[in-house]
This record gives sequence, structure tokens and C-alpha cells, in this order.
Amino acid sequence: MIALSFANVLGTWTQLGQTLLLVIKKMTTFLRYSFFVVFLFQCFFSTYWTMEAKAPGDIIIGGIFPIHESVQEHGSDSNTTWTCNRLSIGRLSQSMIMVYAIEEVNKKRELGNITLGYHIVDSCGEVSAALENTSSRCDFRLSSLNVLCFRAGDINDPALPPVLAVIGGYYSEICVSVTRQLNLDNIPEISYGATSGLLSDKNKFPSFMRTVPEDDYQVQVIIQILKHYNWNWVGVLTTDGEYGRYAIERLQVHADKAGICLAFVCILPESLKAKRIMHTIEGAANKIAQSNEVSVIISFAKQNHMMYIFDQVLQKPGGKGKVWVASDNWSQSTNVLNTSRWKLDDVGTVIGVTLKSSKSPDYTRFLKNLKPEEYKNNGFLTDFFNSSGTEAFKKEQLIDMTYPYGLFSIQLAVKAITQALKDVCIKKECNPKMLKPSEDALRAAKFSMDGNDYSFDEYGDINSGYEVIVWRDQRSSMDMNNIIGYFDIQTQKLIFNTHVKDILTSRCSEPCFHGTRRKREDSQPVCCYQCVPCPANHFSNKTDSDDCYKCNNATEYSMEGSDKCFLKKVIFLRWENMYHIVLLSFAALGALLIIIVGIIFLAHWNTPMVRSSVGPISVLLLLSLFCTFGAIPFFGGNPSGWQCQARQVIFGLSFTLCVSCILVKSFKILMAFEFDPVVQSTLEKLYKPYLIIPICMLGQVVICTVWLAVTPPKDTWNNYIADGERLKYCDERLFPAFGAMLAYIGLLAIICFCVAFKGRKLPGNYNEAKFITFAMLIYFISWIIFGPVYVTVTGQYLPAVEMVVILISAYGILFCHFFTKCYIILFRKEKNTKESFNEMIRRYTMKDDSLSHCLRPIMHSTYFGIATVIFRLLPCGR
Repeated sequence: MIALSFANVLGTWTQLGQTLLLVIKKMTTFLRYSFFVVFLFQCFFSTYWTMEAKAPGDIIIGGIFPIHESVQEHGSDSNTTWTCNRLSIGRLSQSMIMVYAIEEVNKKRELGNITLGYHIVDSCGEVSAALENTSSRCDFRLSSLNVLCFRAGDINDPALPPVLAVIGGYYSEICVSVTRQLNLDNIPEISYGATSGLLSDKNKFPSFMRTVPEDDYQVQVIIQILKHYNWNWVGVLTTDGEYGRYAIERLQVHADKAGICLAFVCILPESLKAKRIMHTIEGAANKIAQSNEVSVIISFAKQNHMMYIFDQVLQKPGGKGKVWVASDNWSQSTNVLNTSRWKLDDVGTVIGVTLKSSKSPDYTRFLKNLKPEEYKNNGFLTDFFNSSGTEAFKKEQLIDMTYPYGLFSIQLAVKAITQALKDVCIKKECNPKMLKPSEDALRAAKFSMDGNDYSFDEYGDINSGYEVIVWRDQRSSMDMNNIIGYFDIQTQKLIFNTHVKDILTSRCSEPCFHGTRRKREDSQPVCCYQCVPCPANHFSNKTDSDDCYKCNNATEYSMEGSDKCFLKKVIFLRWENMYHIVLLSFAALGALLIIIVGIIFLAHWNTPMVRSSVGPISVLLLLSLFCTFGAIPFFGGNPSGWQCQARQVIFGLSFTLCVSCILVKSFKILMAFEFDPVVQSTLEKLYKPYLIIPICMLGQVVICTVWLAVTPPKDTWNNYIADGERLKYCDERLFPAFGAMLAYIGLLAIICFCVAFKGRKLPGNYNEAKFITFAMLIYFISWIIFGPVYVTVTGQYLPAVEMVVILISAYGILFCHFFTKCYIILFRKEKNTKESFNEMIRRYTMKDDSLSHCLRPIMHSTYFGIATVIFRLLPCGR
């Protein structure tokens, strides 16, 4: 029973399994049919009206072009449909460039027996349209979705030629979406216009390549244009897509580096289907027109957006006469300006950045010889020639609306694919139908065009460069191929071959010229500032400098608002200085007078006047005075190290010798008339004239030697003496030694003064003490004044202070010691006799009778020359 029950259950389960398998088969058939129906509905009842262009070949190259520039809404909110509209003749011509390039490859049999075909679809300038049009084309075989489209034929059917590469699209946003879909089947995409830097990321877009450089270079071109025309306050217009977002990001980075400010940024919706699109365009137009201080507008918008922008902006009072810097999106698009309503003068100046262009007479000839009936598989071309207008007129339109950059970029893409196929199929046998898409062959391809070699870099880019154009009015059309400059990516330099005249300025603040710097408030943009003059001893030598640079204060100076530093004038007591000349003249006169006095003394050497003056000591005194006057020139002129050392040493030693001689003479005169035996005996012991002088000199020699050995004087600079001047002077350095030298001379002078003061009442012919006293008083007064004056006076006349004091001291001694004697010798000869001297002594002695008995002992002293002279002249016993 149990076995029977188990068999019944097993039979039941077997029947159920068979029934389930039958149901699954029917469900599979139903699902396949359902998917097929869905796809047919998509193909035939799509929300986008689409066309295509096809040509057979062993290998198919896909193409995506924005032949229609926008989409149009139809129906109500509940049942909205969109169709592509606004046929672009320029974009149609671009698709024909691809057709022409492929036909040339086949015609020249560059691939041998292998022929190229093409399948071109319309992106309508919209991402959604591009995705739908590419994914719904069964021949395109772009993704696994196409399996559902053609279940009638297997995807592995060798009769279907493979799509090995796709050329396009033009817009970065479309390429970002399409290349992701293409990447599912490893189909490489080569864009001829998508420049967004995001597409250089090979981790996200491994199969994407392009024959144009990325937008970072285009932004650099725009920045260099702004800098060339000195614009730093600009407005920006862009769209909210991959291209626009990347462009504004790079523009901000490079603008910050270049000191350029974005006065405003208007972002428009990427799609013209977006709600409130016209409201956004109206707001952007108002912003542009109301910003009177912003004369330059940079636009990364699409040509359709610019068409609406111009229509809105040019209606407003402040919207005309601007400078527009156009990106490659619309710089050569003739549709952006309604020339029936507006003129280029209304717009202002349009400076455009375009991709590298090419001229192809062969393509022009191809269009002229074009036969539309041979391209019935090209729905775009058929539709275009079926519209109003003659065939010749249509061909002229295609020729006139051909973008020069498209000729270069699209043909270069076909060249790259052809070379990659050569590398794969010519070098080794291959079956075109069995080829699989691969970007590796494209990356390794090296190809040439117009005599230049090209290849893709590590990012899949070809950095071909940029051209700068300016729009120009012609009688019947707008010239958008007027090239004024070239940008080389290798050197990253923009070279202009011509310049736009009468260009506007667009700055938040006027330029800060040389001698000023920019000063900004915390709340101000970097381009808004005030110009502040550079302070004294600072400069700026470039326009819009942020800082004033400090001069080298040691050797340079500048006035307020200077654009450069000037060398300071080196000042010192120059030889041509009038005061210096006067002082040197007095020094020379003093030296000359000393020579004259010396001659007079030598000529009258044996006269009582010379002998009473202690002749040898007087000659030594004259010699010391001559050296003192000789030290004066060392205090002037351009100071040097040896000069600074020599001047003080010469003066110190010579004047010490001078005072030492005066000291000896003072002692001798005092001894001649000293009648106190005790004092006289003491003086006799102390009086050693040729020993006293060396001893006095020795003290000064020690002081000067120590000074020169430890810290000698040297020439140095005072760089802050006055504006524009630097003083070169002698720095005594060791001022205690300098003070000791002067103090030592002063000490000897005080001793001279005291000794001379004691003998101030001697007989008139012998009364040198009065003159010595007077000379020392002059010395004391002059050097006492010298101290505070020397400390307070600065500048080039500081040496003159010491020169004046030295001259006063030397002249005081010269006049007091020698001029009176020379006067008597030359003009009062009757007093320069023995009788006159005897009479003078007799009168002196008669004043006090008690002195006469004391004179005799002195007569025997051989050390008192004056007393000896006296008693030799006096009669004995008188």
C-alpha cells in the first residue's frame, strides 16, 4: 500500500512538472513577444522624431551629430511629446564631412579590399534624444538592449557588419551619457567637439577619445585674452551641464591666479525643455544689461541658449555694445544672432575661441559636385534638399556654413580609425566581420594630416591647439573665421597676429600704476581696490602691484609714490666744498707763515730777541706747528682707513710736541727771574729741556699706539643722515682713546698755563708768559667749545669742526709766540739790541732794591739762558 501510494504521488508530481515546464515555455514566448512589441512601439511611436544616414561597408563607423539643435514640445501636460527641430546646416555639413572622409578612404583603397560604411544619427542637442536615438537603432548594435530589437536575426550573425567605433557627439553632456552606454560593448567613441575635462578620467570613461583638447586649455586661452586686454571684472554665462560646470570650475581657478574677478555668474538650465527656461534667460539678460560696470561677458552657453540671450539682452538699454568672449560652443555659430533684427554693432565685439581649423578645397569640391539622389539613405540630406530653395543654393549654404574646426577634427577622427584598422588588418589577415571593438588599437595609432603627425595621449586627447577669432561684418553675411591669434598648448602661449581696436575696458577699479599699490577692504573682491602711493623709501615698478617693495636703505632711497629706487648721494667734506676750501686756505696760510717766521728767526738768529726766545726750542715749536697745519688736509676729502688713522695721530703727536716746547720755554723764563733759592734749586733739578720733551711725547705715543692697536679709526657709513644721502665719515671707534689723546694735550696745556701765569709780571722784552697764557686760554676756550659741538653736529661738516678748533689753537700759538717777536725784529729794531734789553732789566730790578743783591748768584747758572744773556748785557758793579 505504501509503495502504491508513493508511486501515485510521484506520478502526480511528474504531471505537475510537465505542466509547469509548458507554462514556462509559453511565458517565455509571451515575454519575448512583449519585449518586441515594446521595442516596436519605441521605434515607431518614439517621443523623438528621428532620421538617420546609412551606407553599407565591411566595417561600420557610427556617427552622432546635433543636426537638429533643439527639441520642441507638443501636446498637453498629460500627453506631452517632443520632436527635434531647428535644422542646423552647419551640423549637417559636419555629418557630411564624416561621409566625405569615409568615401575618400574607400576611394583611395587605404584599407585594401575592406570598405567602411557609416551609420549617422541625430542627437538633437539633447542627452535624452541622443540616448534614445542611439539605443533604438538596431544596426548600431550599441548595447545589449539591441538584442530585444532584432530577435529576428541573431546578434552573432556574421552577415551583420560590426560597429567598431563611433564619431561624436559634439556636446560633452551627450558624450558623458553615450560613452557609458557604448562602453558596455567596449565600443570606442571619438568626439570632435566634447571638451569637458571630466571626460579625461579614464577610470570613468575608458573608451572615450577625442580629437580636440580639454576645456582647461580653453579656459587658459580665455584668461590670456582677458589679461591681454587688461580686463579683470567680467560676467560669466554658462549652462548647468558637464561642460558648463567644468568650464566655470576651471575658470574660477585660473581667474584667481591671474587676479581676475567674476562679477556675476548666470547658470542656465542645460536643456531647453526645462521648466521656466525663459524665465531664467530673462533673469540672466537683466543681470547682464544692468551691470553697467561689467563690459565683458564670458559665455560657455550653447548656441541655442545664446540665441535667446541675445534676443533678450539687445532689447534692453544697457545690453548693447558689450564685449562677448565666446567659447567654442557658439563662437562660429551663425544662428545665435538674428541678423534680420540685430546688427553686430548692436552686440558689440565678439571674440571667440575655436578649435584648430583646417581648409579643404577637396571637401568644397565634394559639396559642389554633390548629387542628392545618390544619398537617398541619408534622411537628413534628403530632407534638406527637399525644402524650399534651389539645389545650387542648398549646396552654397552647406559650403558657407561649414565649420573650419569640424573639417579638421572630424577628418582627424576618421584618419585615426583608418590607421587603427590598418595596424590591425593590413599587418595581419583578419575577417572584418569577426573584428571586435577595441580602443587599444586607436590609442596606439599614429596618423598624419596636413603634414603634421598626431596620436592620442594618455588621456585619449589630441592637443591640437586653439585659434582666436573676432566676428566681422560683411555685406551679405557674418565673417566668423577672422583669426586674430593662435594658442600653442605645448608652450601655453597665446600669440596675437592682430589686435581689436577701440576695445572697451572692464575693471572694477582703475589700474594702479607704477609708484602705487592696491589696497583692499576686507569686504571687497580682489579686483576692487584703492590705489595708495608707496611711502618714502619704497617703490613699485609694475601695474596693479599688491605691495610696495622696500629700497635698500643702506644705499638707496625713494620719494613717496616712486616707481624705482635711486642711489643715495655719497656725501663727505669734498675738496670743492667752499667751506673746505676756506679751511684749507687757512691751513696753507698758517704753514706759509710758519715758513716765513722760521726764515726770519734764522736770519736773525744771534739777535737778543731770538736768543731770548730759546732759539732751538722755538724752531722745534715752529716745526710742530707746521705739522699741525699739515694735519688739516687729512680731515677732508673721501675718507679712507689710513686717512682716518693718520689724521688724529698726526694732530695728536704734533700738537703734543708744540705744547711740550711751550712748557719748556715757560719753565726757562720762570727760572730766569726766580730769586727764591729753594725754588730755583728745585727748578734747576727739574729743568731738562731735551728730556722733558721726549717724556711728554712718550705719553702721547703710548696713547696713540694703544688706540691703533686695539680699535683703530676706520671709514664707515651713516646711511640715515638724510633723505637721499649717505655719509661717509671716519669713525673714531675707541672714543676713550680719542678722549685720552685730547685730555693728555689738555693736561700739558694746563701746566703751561699755570707756569706762564706765574711769570706774567716779568720785564716786557722777556714777558713771553703773558702771550703763553693768552695762547693757552685760546686753546682752552676752543677745545671746551669743541666738545659739545662735536657731539651734536652730524653730517659732512663734522670734520670741519675739529679743523676749525685745530686752526684756532695753532693760530693762537703762532700769533702769540712769534708775531710779536717778528714785529720787533722787523719793525722795532731799536728794541732788538743789548742796550734795550739791559735797560728793560734795569728798570725791572729798580722797582725793588732788595732784589739787586740776589741777582748775582743767578749769573753763575749755566742752565738759565735768559739770566746769562741778561748779565752778559749788564755792566759789572752797576
